[in-house]
Amino acid sequence: MADKLHFDLVSPEARVFAGEVDMVVVPGVDGEFGVLAGHAPFMSTIRAGAIAVHADGEVTRTFIQGGFAEVTPEGLTILAEEAIDLSTVNASDIERELTEAREDLGQARNEDETRDAQARIEKFEALLRAIAH
Repeated sequence: MADKLHFDLVSPEARVFAGEVDMVVVPGVDGEFGVLAGHAPFMSTIRAGAIAVHADGEVTRTFIQGGFAEVTPEGLTILAEEAIDLSTVNASDIERELTEAREDLGQARNEDETRDAQARIEKFEALLRAIAH
């Protein structure tokens, strides 16, 4: 039997996942990277996108936004600002949210409102890309 990787996914709300997996593909700021058991230690900030968790022939995808990933001899830990199970996401709801965020950007009255609307646009666009894969 091949070695397993211990993987933890943690968001501010909860420990989303903890267990032994075959591989995890992570959207790092410098590009996607895959982590297997025995991977060299390193840290990376993450960009908005989907992680792909490979375990026992199945792949589970979770959208993550913000945070960082740390690979140690003990395994991979991702501390994400937000984690959303892609199986629970409705594309038409996200498209509606994206439209509203774009409208908010057009009506922004100050820098804070502009920044907030731009951040929401980036999130919803990344979420739609993650759903499409």
